[in-house]
Amino acid sequence: MGIKARIDEVRERIALAAKRTGREAQAITLLAVTKTLSVETIQEAYDAGLRQFGENRVQEALEKQPRLPGDVQWHLIGQLQTNKINKALDRFELIHSIDSLKLAKGLSERLQASQEILLEVNSTAEATKAGFASSQLKSLFAEINQLSHLKIRGLMTVGPLKGDGAVKRDAFKLLKELFETLKPQANRPEDFSILSMGMSGDFEMAIEEGSTLVRVGTALFGQRA
Repeated sequence: MGIKARIDEVRERIALAAKRTGREAQAITLLAVTKTLSVETIQEAYDAGLRQFGENRVQEALEKQPRLPGDVQWHLIGQLQTNKINKALDRFELIHSIDSLKLAKGLSERLQASQEILLEVNSTAEATKAGFASSQLKSLFAEINQLSHLKIRGLMTVGPLKGDGAVKRDAFKLLKELFETLKPQANRPEDFSILSMGMSGDFEMAIEEGSTLVRVGTALFGQRA
């Protein structure tokens, strides 16, 4: 199956999942995860209609960006290391992985203009995963909210690496509840609108639990070599 057919299939699955919860497919953003993919493969996805692409590494993204059309919206979905902040400035539409107060402050101090971000939450309390604990973020949100140039657009989580469907659904429910708790506290609640959760193996469940943005790689491009 080619990339265009895979995109159409994923879009149909998104539409059906959205319909089950009374939402329109247009309310869900499909972010294509393009880590390790060639520029030619990404161009093929672009030609098939995709415009939003997510990269895990700053350097890899910077190498690809000049070689693809200027209207591509690039997202950083992998960890942003403090020593890579300067390279990431003004290069991403949205940074999904702000996972600590220290990182938020470090980014804020270097920015000269507004940067849209998501706050990453460890919704499963797995020791191997990055992100704020739910209770921690509740106590720190006001402080992060006041940092210069940071525009908090919402929350992001990675579903549980192990466990059955019920465990995954509970993690997504937790993030949705936290999202609704924090939204009224945002500087501009109307802009606090992105709930980034769900990947190739669980994006339909994530949509059912309120996701507005799904990060899909394998279902679009197949297994990485």
